[in-house]
Amino acid sequence: MVSYIWAFFIIIGAGFMIATGNIELLNNEILKGGTGGIKLLTEMLPLLVLWTGIMQIAEDSNLLEKFSKLVRPLLSKLFPSLPKNHPALGYIASNIAANALGLGSAATPFGLKAMECLQEDNPKKDTATEAMVTFLILNTGGVTIIPTTVIAMRMMYGSANPTEIIITSLLATLCSNVSGLIFDYIKRRKK
Repeated sequence: MVSYIWAFFIIIGAGFMIATGNIELLNNEILKGGTGGIKLLTEMLPLLVLWTGIMQIAEDSNLLEKFSKLVRPLLSKLFPSLPKNHPALGYIASNIAANALGLGSAATPFGLKAMECLQEDNPKKDTATEAMVTFLILNTGGVTIIPTTVIAMRMMYGSANPTEIIITSLLATLCSNVSGLIFDYIKRRKK
């Protein structure tokens, strides 16, 4: 579905440029866009590789397991339908840790593993469980304490103070997560 939306935007934009006689500008933007994409990739890839490696080291050294044990009491309250030692809780904790550092790319594998574990216990395979919905809300809200990727992009594009986004990012994720979890709690209570 999203690919159709993007295709629609591209067709409308290109059609408008052609209709207004800006074909040369359209060609220039297409070429600059490709160059800009490659530049962004080459500048962001080392950061993503570094943090993904750090997360892998943290996983291999059981640091994520220790973090998981630390946040398990909170996760048990957020996921009351899961047993206290459910393997998905470790993946959820790892996903939250990666998202907290602003590393969405490093968080994705943990999120997929968590959903996989949650799906194994799902009696209705075509319907999301309460735990899956709660995790989706947490993951979508993205508990971000340090928006590493955004800071790196701001540095790359010459921001005078690339870290000034930390407080607003923290407030935004706090608001989105609290409101999402309150909504989730209300919906669960109605059942």
